[in-house]
Amino acid sequence: MNAAQWLVRALEAEGVDTLFGYPGGAIMPFYDALYGSALKHILVRHEQGAAFAANGYARASGKVGVCVATSGPGATNLVTGIADAMFDSVPMVAITGQVPTHLMGTDAFQEVDVFGMTLPVVKHSFLVRSVDELPQAVGEAFRLARSGRPGPVLIDLPKNVQTVDATHLPAHAPAATDAIPQPQTHTLRAALELLSKARRPLAYAGGGIALADAVAEFRTFVEATEIPAVLTLRGIGALPATHPLNLGMLGMHGTQAANLAVQGCDVLVVIGARFDDRATGKLSEFAPHAKVIHLDLDAAEIGKLRAAEVGVRGDLRSSLDLLATVRPDCAHWREHCLDNKRRLGFRYDAPGPGVYAPALLKRLSQRVPAAIVSCDVGQHQMWVAQHWQFNDPRKHLTSGSLGAMGFGLPAAMGAQLAMPDAQVICVSGDGSFMMNVQELATLVRYRLPVKIVLLDNQRLGMVRQWQELFFAGRYSETDLSDNPDFAALARAFGVEAMFVDCAADVNDALDRLLASDGPALLHVAIDAMANVWPLVPPNRNNAQMLLDPQTLEMEDADAALPT
Repeated sequence: MNAAQWLVRALEAEGVDTLFGYPGGAIMPFYDALYGSALKHILVRHEQGAAFAANGYARASGKVGVCVATSGPGATNLVTGIADAMFDSVPMVAITGQVPTHLMGTDAFQEVDVFGMTLPVVKHSFLVRSVDELPQAVGEAFRLARSGRPGPVLIDLPKNVQTVDATHLPAHAPAATDAIPQPQTHTLRAALELLSKARRPLAYAGGGIALADAVAEFRTFVEATEIPAVLTLRGIGALPATHPLNLGMLGMHGTQAANLAVQGCDVLVVIGARFDDRATGKLSEFAPHAKVIHLDLDAAEIGKLRAAEVGVRGDLRSSLDLLATVRPDCAHWREHCLDNKRRLGFRYDAPGPGVYAPALLKRLSQRVPAAIVSCDVGQHQMWVAQHWQFNDPRKHLTSGSLGAMGFGLPAAMGAQLAMPDAQVICVSGDGSFMMNVQELATLVRYRLPVKIVLLDNQRLGMVRQWQELFFAGRYSETDLSDNPDFAALARAFGVEAMFVDCAADVNDALDRLLASDGPALLHVAIDAMANVWPLVPPNRNNAQMLLDPQTLEMEDADAALPT
């Protein structure tokens, strides 16, 4: 048994059943060891697809995603997907081949220092220089990927190390993950005291809730305290979209009700969120009247961007269980927030015969309420966040912090392989879709029944919107009117495809899409000048939302707060 064969057995012992990759010279011994193994290897058509697919697999399942590439360009093509996993706290192990140890540092063929290159975007990196280092590297890689705040770990494996005899190595046994620290009693008492005095409390919920498996506890907390809640992009689904106390997403493209509540609250309970700039708007004016209770597992996030009157570090489930015992006197505030939600909700009665993307997405979400949705990045990503009625945060897969175009299709593949019985839908835009369009071949090869909704405005939509609003309509390099016929392109790959450009035909088109047995694509033509609203402009606070696309009027709602 050589080291590559030992590694295959170690992956099996870690519970890995599926991995995503693309072979090449420096990783060839590992691929030889894969031959005939129990591991299911998914051959993608680009290494970036491998990283994003492993990413989607991990997001949907909660398990560690694994991707593999060769040295040089294979390894560098993984980096975007690795960075995405780091910034969105996704557990992932990336295995890269490396040139033989005696050639390292000589500028050998396909030699790149991927160890050094990925240091800023991994929890840890391992360069395995000898076979005896392999057991510790593998055990630590999976332990670190899973422990605490999850994230990616890199194992760089020189070709000659893979071929060394490994019969003397012990059978691999997975290492236990780190224990989750319990919150300190005095911080919880301080949080209880502050929350009990609140008259305008608000919960600000982020992606850490799903990572902590604290969805049930969060919902109990909201219902017991009757505190309104706003959600970050990655917190969507932590509270069902239809829950009466869910005010929606906050931030740059958040709902009016959510953003006004943030700007008016007096106590902000931050749960597994990190004051991201897209959520806060102008940070110095974010929640200006609020005292902050910040609950997070990662101590580095507490007080990093906004000082917290009370910081509670540790297990979110325990913290939420205790905070659920308080009942603030906030009936007037709650009714104020819910009245805003009723008055300022989205409308779907867009005039004209064309397809209105928000209406289509809401209609599709009502048809498949249990679907896993993988988004690319751009206007369609924000429309999904605003209008899809999610009830589970693990069913909303989106590149949050990195904002990586090309994420949607390969991440949907990974999710479908992780959850083979689930309905998986990829929502993409014409710009994003072209970045990893080659993975249509992977869908067909493995008969993955992913349904793709491609919103095509023949523009790089979000950039065009900003050029319209903030760059005097100077549309620099955002015209994609020479797009291919996407339906014909999909059919060339062997994917069933259909086209719709009229609102009256949307229902029939969705019927056909969902009735397809295998992978299918619905090419949707939409208005090239359609914008995402509301929008908080740069250097403005969240109450200063841009609402009127004609006059660009601002509304500042600091006044009229209930006492």
